[in-house]
Amino acid sequence: MVELKNIELRIKGMDCPSCAMNVENAVRKLNGIAEINVDFIIGKAAIKYDLSLTNTSEIREAIEKAGYTALEDGKDDQEVSCSSFSTDIFEEKVPLWKQRNIRIIALSSVLLVLGLSIEYVTGTTALSHILFLFAGVISGYSIAKKGISSLLKKRLDMNFLMTIAAVGAFSIGYGEEGASVLYLFFIAEFLEDYAGERARKSIGALVKLAPETAIVIRDGKEFNVHVQDANIKDITVVRPGEKIPLDGIVISGESSVNQAAITGESMPVHKKTGDTVYAGTLNEYGYLEIIVTKRSQDTVLSKIVKLVEEAERKKSPTEKFVDKFARYYTPVVIFLAVGVATVPSLVFGQPFDEWLYKALVLLVISCPCALAISTPVSMISGITGAAKNGVLIKGGNYIEEMAKSMVFVFDKTGTLTEGRPVVTDVLEVNNYSANEILGIAASIESLSEHPLARAVVAKAGYVGMSLKSASEFKAIPGKGVKGNIDGKMYYIGSPAMFSELSIPFPQVKVRDLEEEGKTAILLGNRECMGIIAIMDKMRDAAPETIIMLKKIGMRVVMLTGDNERIAKAIANKLGIDEYHSGLLPEDKVRIIEYLDQKYGKVVMVGDGVNDAPALAKSSVGIAMGAIGSDVALETADIALMHDDISKLPYLLKLSKKTLGIVKENIFTSIAIKGSFAVLAFPGIVTLWMAVAFGDMGLSLLVIVNAMRLSVFKLR
Repeated sequence: MVELKNIELRIKGMDCPSCAMNVENAVRKLNGIAEINVDFIIGKAAIKYDLSLTNTSEIREAIEKAGYTALEDGKDDQEVSCSSFSTDIFEEKVPLWKQRNIRIIALSSVLLVLGLSIEYVTGTTALSHILFLFAGVISGYSIAKKGISSLLKKRLDMNFLMTIAAVGAFSIGYGEEGASVLYLFFIAEFLEDYAGERARKSIGALVKLAPETAIVIRDGKEFNVHVQDANIKDITVVRPGEKIPLDGIVISGESSVNQAAITGESMPVHKKTGDTVYAGTLNEYGYLEIIVTKRSQDTVLSKIVKLVEEAERKKSPTEKFVDKFARYYTPVVIFLAVGVATVPSLVFGQPFDEWLYKALVLLVISCPCALAISTPVSMISGITGAAKNGVLIKGGNYIEEMAKSMVFVFDKTGTLTEGRPVVTDVLEVNNYSANEILGIAASIESLSEHPLARAVVAKAGYVGMSLKSASEFKAIPGKGVKGNIDGKMYYIGSPAMFSELSIPFPQVKVRDLEEEGKTAILLGNRECMGIIAIMDKMRDAAPETIIMLKKIGMRVVMLTGDNERIAKAIANKLGIDEYHSGLLPEDKVRIIEYLDQKYGKVVMVGDGVNDAPALAKSSVGIAMGAIGSDVALETADIALMHDDISKLPYLLKLSKKTLGIVKENIFTSIAIKGSFAVLAFPGIVTLWMAVAFGDMGLSLLVIVNAMRLSVFKLR
């Protein structure tokens, strides 16, 4: 039997998608590699391999031979957070690599400016050429080194192409152009690396939400320990103004806790003994003692960080198309450049130097970095922005599906409603008092676990009613219950049950209640004594959410197992376009298929457990309240961390905005690259312009445009 192992490595030295491709190609050459996925933005490689054919050391060696550094999380450096991110990228001090690169840029700038000044004042001289050469060598040393390495490995990466362009420029007397190419490309790589670091920090910001240490009580004393050293059932102390270090349950004290970091809720939540609290949330004023229920690597926050990392690796259809396009784009432009350098001089007798220069411009333009990063940077910005607002998106593909959706389908119970039935009316029949009706019903229903029974008992408790002892209790499935109090047998149940028992009841009153969206249960013995109306409370945010979704252009559909009258009443109150009642789980799947065929992509919103088949069948499944459900967190395509459906319009607009920015970036990249390629022929575009605007400037433009998504708000 083949034994496959999963490993995750942090890769240092990657600054563009071609670097990620180099790592993938190097590892794929090893025997036993079942799967590899490298993401240059988060700087990680997820690898699945056969233990009998290769090992971690061989994988790391292959990556290092390709010119990159591979680090295994938790083993190569000391981890001090709940995530697998290295903390060095979150420190405020400037890293050594950045200090070195800044010095190189500064020195090269001085040499280049001096060379250009001398050339401007005295014309081209040996001194100016020497200064250009030094500027090119200093800024281009690492580029040339990586370029030669790629050539020896039979790969023509951008480092090699830039080296060829610079050498070619120097050889035909364009020293200032050759130096500028290497200088500007070095700056471009530096800025792209910095931008990639900022993208990683957007996920890292989630990591830093949780404190690194926890105060735990052991043997009656307080100890300050690292969160990774805290154990389940440890008692941790959280004082006012401190962040809660680990998931747990309050065993002493009460406070107001700001959970915005996890759920996106703007208002703090009151926590008391028995309530669940989460790592990374802020204790505002009270003293809390919390019993730890999850290790640091298993907290809700840790899972969110992990899922956000994994989400970035799930490529959308657009991203896959761009990757494929970029793979063919570079070879085509290189082939064109070779033709431009040779054909005019060999066939038409044109000056070789002139057309070689134009070919070198085309070589520089062939860099696909801006195009290749246009989609992943946009997707990761959208995903991390959503996570900060309490919405967990499992991948860029779901953002694209959301943006293209036409129908929003809601399960009623627990989604549009709170899932907690409450008694709204007690109607007197045949001269029995409301207190008598409620007292008898609650006494019998106290022996039942049915949600409607709990609502009746809760109502009696709320008004301070004492319950009587009931005997001979029996549940009649799907109909109701019966029980004996003081020697009398009472029945509590549906109108259908009373019809079967031939006990008359006021059918008009029952119908009126059902048309209001309420469930009517009857109480009686030989005659009907009263009617208790129960209704699942509608979520406060439901009406406005439906209105906003319809304004955006969505068709809104409700699915429920309730009867036609109740479904119709709620649909009318909320302004829902279409509803389907009396449904079993398999019926919901069938309706999702029908809506998909009739209207297009369908988004299903449910509780993540009971609606699992329908959620799975829809284009995008959104689970409610995932903060309290590991199942919902792990199985939904998108999870609302809190029971807040008001996030749905934000999610839909974010998806559309993200897809819009992706299209903007792709169009801009292709348009500018294409324009520069055309303008290279008449000599309008120079080498330094191709690097400054066609590569460095374009890449930064794409990144800055994408980063807007991380602060997107619903207006």
